[in-house]
Amino acid sequence: MDRFSRLEGKVRARELRQRATPHEEELWRHLRAGRLMGVKFKRQQPLGFYIADFVALERNLVIELDGSQHAGSEYDAVRDAELTARGFRVLRFWNNEVTENLEGVLTRIAEAFQ
Repeated sequence: MDRFSRLEGKVRARELRQRATPHEEELWRHLRAGRLMGVKFKRQQPLGFYIADFVALERNLVIELDGSQHAGSEYDAVRDAELTARGFRVLRFWNNEVTENLEGVLTRIAEAFQ
């Protein structure tokens, strides 16, 4: 059973989209509308128990942006394992990677499509 209902998940995802961090907004500018290799991404997408920062459903790829609160997070490890068990590949980036090395982040995402 999911942690929240489908409706609750959609409402929570909408709230997260409206309160996106500057790092999420910056990455979204490069992912939206198929801007990266024509792949369609969704942001703040409910996936079972979780809401992914970004997901390319056609490629089974989840992208998460983490701030310092995620350092050594057991919750994130469990979450990644559950998403992987559902067939998703999970890529995690630190917020500062988006700021300091956006091209490197986009390259790693593109490489995950190969």
